[in-house]
Amino acid sequence: MSTIEKELTNELDSPKELGKRYEFSLFFDVKNGNPNGDPDSGNMPRIDPETGHGIVTDVCLKRKVRNYVELTRAGQEGFNIYVTEGAVLNEKQRRAYKALRPNDADTKELKPKDNAQARELTRWMCDNFFDIRTFGAVMTTKVNCGQVRGPIQFTFARSIDPIFAQEITITRQAVTQEGADKDREMGRKHVIPYGLYRMDGYVSAFLADQTGFTTSDLDLLWEALLNLFEHDRSASRGQMAVRKLVVFEHESALGNAPAHKLLDRVSVKRLHPEVPVRSYEDYEIRINNEGAPAGVTITERG
Repeated sequence: MSTIEKELTNELDSPKELGKRYEFSLFFDVKNGNPNGDPDSGNMPRIDPETGHGIVTDVCLKRKVRNYVELTRAGQEGFNIYVTEGAVLNEKQRRAYKALRPNDADTKELKPKDNAQARELTRWMCDNFFDIRTFGAVMTTKVNCGQVRGPIQFTFARSIDPIFAQEITITRQAVTQEGADKDREMGRKHVIPYGLYRMDGYVSAFLADQTGFTTSDLDLLWEALLNLFEHDRSASRGQMAVRKLVVFEHESALGNAPAHKLLDRVSVKRLHPEVPVRSYEDYEIRINNEGAPAGVTITERG
C-alpha cells in the first residue's frame, strides 16, 4: 500500500468531528406495562398529578442507552460505561490516574497537580467512557477527574394523553417462609393499558468538540435509541417499542433555526378520541416539512 493510500485509509477510519447541531424527537409506547416506576409512590407509573400524563425520566432512558452500548460494544476500546450497576465511581476515576500517574494512583485521595494535568485526566475519562463524552459527568470527588458537560441532553418523556394506571392483584402458588398457614401468596402489579410517549433531545456540536464526541458516536446513539427496548424486556414493562425517531440536522454547529420551532413541526393526532387509546394505530404522527428553514434537514428513522 502506498503512502497516499495509507493516509486515505487512516483518514477514513479515524473518528470525525461532529461539526453540526441536531435536535430530535423519539416516540415509544408501552402496552400493559410500567415504563418507569416511581419509588416514592409504591412503584406506580410516574405521572404528572395536575394533568394525568405519564412521565419517563431522562435518567431512565439514558440507562437503556448505556445498557445497549455496554451490550453491543463490550470490550471495545473507548466504549466503556462509567455508570454501571453496582459501580464504585471513584475506582473508575482512579483508572485515569493509573494511566497518567501510576506511581501514586493507589493513594486514597487524588487530585490533579495543575490545570494541564486536570485537562489531561478529564480527556482520558472522555476518551475511554462513552457515556461521559455523551452525557457528561461530575467527577469532582476524592479521586478528582473534573467535570464534563455532555453534548447530548434528553428531556423527560411525556405521554401524549393522560394515562390510566391500574393496580392488578396477582397470586403465586408458593409461599416465602416455611410454616405459613396458606398455600399461596398475593401481590400487586402496576400497569397502564397503553401509552404513547414523546422525548425530545438536543445535540451540541460545541460540547461534542470539548468531550471528543464524534460522528461515529452519534451513529451509535441513533442505533441505541432505535433499539432501546429490544434487549430490555421484562414482565413488569409489558410490550414496549420505539415507534419513530425524527432528527433535525443543521448545516452548522451554531444551527440554522431555533430548536423549539423545529420540534413544534412534529405533532400527534389522536384518530379515535371517542374511545380509549389501546394501540399505536390509534395515533398519527405528523411532520410538517412545508417551509422548513434553510439549512435544516428533517429525517425520519424507525
